Amino acid sequence: MSQHPLELILARQFADSMNMAVFLVDPEGNLLFYNEAAEDILGIRYSETGAMPVDEWATVFKPTDEHGEPLPPEGLPLVKTLSHRKPAHGSLYIANKLGHKFSITVTSYPIEGKPDRYLGAMALFWKTEVL
Repeated sequence: MSQHPLELILARQFADSMNMAVFLVDPEGNLLFYNEAAEDILGIRYSETGAMPVDEWATVFKPTDEHGEPLPPEGLPLVKTLSHRKPAHGSLYIANKLGHKFSITVTSYPIEGKPDRYLGAMALFWKTEVL
């Protein structure tokens, strides 16, 4: 991540030290990193996926609503944060890469550097129910 701003490098280090699942994206929504706790929920290691654009990561884990209807990327809290540069929170369901289904809760917030530099967003998420 040496080409990224210091704030994103530090955000990645912070995420890597967390026991809670963390997802980090740049201002365009490109996935920069997710930590080991997120790997456990998503069913795939970051080293296997690497960076990916928002249209890919927003659908690869098959997010759905409570009725099993697919959620479009703009329905995800992290995408809402990217679009509006404001914190967002919500619950959704995912089917991970191993075929396991979970209800997860997500809280996302923008990452802003000084002076007024929008650098991306971070989402923290956790399982609320195993289906």
